[in-house]
Formats: sequence, C-alpha cells, structure tokens
Amino acid sequence: MNVYHLLKQRETVGNPVRIGVIGAGTYGSMFLSQLRFIPGIQLIGVADLDIEKARKRCLRAGWSGERISLGASTSVINDASRRGKIVLTEDAIQLIHADLDAMLEITGIADTGAYHAWNALEAGKHVIAVTVEADALLGKALKELADQKGLVYSLGYGDEPACLCELVDWAKTAGFEVVCAGKCVSYKPEKRYSTPETGWKYYGLSEEQVASGDYNLKMYNSFADGTKSVTEMCAVANACRLTPQENGLQYPAIEYEELPSKLRPKTEGGILEHKGTIEILSGEKRDGTPLKRSLRWGVYVVFKGQSDYVKHYLSNFSIEHRILTDPSGEYSILYRPTHLIGLELGISVASVGLLGVPTGTPSAFVADVATVAKKDLNPGDMLDGEGGYAVYGKLVASEQSIKGRYLPIGLSSHVEMANHVTKDSILTYDDVTIDQSRFSYQIRKKIEEEYKT
Repeated sequence: MNVYHLLKQRETVGNPVRIGVIGAGTYGSMFLSQLRFIPGIQLIGVADLDIEKARKRCLRAGWSGERISLGASTSVINDASRRGKIVLTEDAIQLIHADLDAMLEITGIADTGAYHAWNALEAGKHVIAVTVEADALLGKALKELADQKGLVYSLGYGDEPACLCELVDWAKTAGFEVVCAGKCVSYKPEKRYSTPETGWKYYGLSEEQVASGDYNLKMYNSFADGTKSVTEMCAVANACRLTPQENGLQYPAIEYEELPSKLRPKTEGGILEHKGTIEILSGEKRDGTPLKRSLRWGVYVVFKGQSDYVKHYLSNFSIEHRILTDPSGEYSILYRPTHLIGLELGISVASVGLLGVPTGTPSAFVADVATVAKKDLNPGDMLDGEGGYAVYGKLVASEQSIKGRYLPIGLSSHVEMANHVTKDSILTYDDVTIDQSRFSYQIRKKIEEEYKT
C-alpha cells in the first residue's frame, strides 16, 4: 500500500488525518498505544461511558496526563484539539460532530456500534468499523449510506475480517479464482454452550488476567462459543461475495499439507459444497488431538489457477516450497499466520484517510448470523445476546435467513422469549418480543424488505 510517506507528508504540512475513537476497551487501547508512533494522524478525542477507565487506558497506552482533558460538548472538543489536547467524553455523539475526518467505532456492541456508525456517516465522517457485530447486522445499509454521502465505510485492519479481505483481494487482483477463505480456531462442539463463567477458561485466560478487569468476559465467551468467529466470517462473506455452504461452517480438521486437496468442491474430491465459499478450520481433531501443523490464529485463501500455463508454474513453485499446491497444480493456498488486532489499526486509518480506500467493506448481502438456543428456552426468558448464557450464532445464507424469519444474533440482546424453543433450534422473530422502535431493528427490517420475494 505504501502510505507511510503520505502520512509523513501530512505531518510535515500540518494537516494530519483527524480521528475520534469510540470505545476504550482492549482493542481501542492497543490502537492508542501505537498511535503515538504514527505520523500524520491526530487523535482528537475518545468517547467511553466510563471516563475514568478511558483515562487510565490512555495513560497506560503512554499518553501524557497533561495532554488529556475532559469535554462535554463539540465546541469544547474542537477548542481543546486546537491546543493539542485529547478530549475524553461520555457523549459519543458530541465527539462524532467534532472537527474530524474519520470515526473509529470500537465498542463491540451491535446496537451501539450501528447507531454510532450511522450518525458518523450522517455527520460527514468516514467510519472505520471495528465492531464487526454491527457490520454483520447492518453492513449493507451502512455501506449504502456511505456511498450516498461520498464517504468510506471500512472494516478495521488487524482483525481477521480485514486481513482476509486483503488476501481475497490479492488473489482476485492477481487473476486467480477464489475457492475458499477463512480462519483457523481451536474447535470443540461443546464450546458452543459456554457461558461467561466458562468462556475465559476455554479461551485460555488465567485467573490473574480475569481479576485484572481488563477483559470483557462476555466478549471472550463469544470467542469461546464461536459466535465471534461466525460473525467475522459473515462480514468477510458479505465483503468478498463468498456464499456460505448450506450447513454453514463445519470446522474441518485438516493437516496443513492436505489443505489444497481438501478445500475444493466435493465434485473434485474435496469437502466443499461449492467454490467461492467460507470455512473455519479446526486446529485439532474432534477428540482434542492437535494437528501436526495447523493455521491456528491465521487466515487463509485457497485459490485456483485458471489456465494450464499457470497450473504448470504453480506446480513448480510448490516443488520449490514457494507455495503449497495440490499435486495437479490447480489449487493453492496462501495464508497469513497471525494478526495483531488493534496494533495494526493504523493501516485502516491511513488507507481510508489518505486514499479513500476501505480495508474491507460490504459488497453484497449473502450471509447472516442466525440466533440459536444454547438451552431450552421458555416464554418470559430474557435473551442476553452474543457471548451470553442463552444463545449462540450460526452462519447461514441471507436468503435462507430472510425466508425463515431468523432472528439475527445482533438483535438477540434484551429481548423476551414469546415461545418455547428447544436447545440448538434457530430462533425466529416470531419466537421473541422485540422493541420495534430500536434503531438497529428498523434499519435491519428495511434491508430484509429489499430481499423478500
């Protein structure tokens, strides 16, 4: 991308990319720690409901206490920024309306993230959406609003979705056919029933880490029960037009050397229902035995050469250990072994703020995340959303979701059950009582109406 020199130029002429951050959690703090060393980007303010937590996170990230001030209005934020201050505020909307180029939404909450992103776009600000939950729920509408306003709506680099979008874009731009893309996790079927009381253990956090208060146990349970990964793959599917398989994600455990031979359509000896799809790999077998070599923590793309000439050279490259290719030379895999989460978010700021190019953005509505019962649910039970005690997410095709009136996982928080639903059943809108005045509900229903036949 080669944008660092452009950032230096913006720094030299005194015209930095001006940004605001909503959400001072772990991801936001990681970004703040790196931002001090990136030229050409100016942090105007940070919005968080817990001001004291935000202050401590800024100090821990290395920002001087002398530069930090408090602000309750847009005018105060603008005035403080002209004096080189970083303003902390509880009011995200006031920060959104400050003199900014781009807003980074990092709350991790679908309803909240969607509301912030929508208001930022309406206010004429680019949006970098780290809250993938909001993107999976309303990404199509947010992208369309950005287009109408001549703005950029982008996924946040450093998380798997944007990193995967980069790999898929590389393959397509180089002239390859994309067969499959995804990530690799430690998968066990029983994890889907995990609760905030057990999720941190599955994820591998220690009691000391949990006691520090730095970790949102509900969010980490979302990683444990798989909903977070499913939501991320939904965002990738919609950004890259990768159609989910009929049964969603299967989490196959495949040894590294067999990946190009297995991640291909069943009609060609593989395990996929079709090409152009998404799949999460498991780094261990169902009995818990780890694979000899897996892509754990990594992201990958399987691509296909489209001519005999290319197949010939990919076969030769494979022999020379340049790239892993199946024996025919037709299917190959490229992967990135890790991602650095918020430490890499500056890539999105530079790409969006300098080039007007997103690091991943919705291009279709082909995938959705349906809400599935973790246990038998009864009328009157309250759902607590992603990472909670009651439900988990499943990747489905959007057409299937709309036709079946599936309840999106992004709308499954603070809603009451109206019907009895058995464990592992998909919930529908008819199974719950939902507040139809909710912002995210209203926008979501508009999207669904467009796709009804």
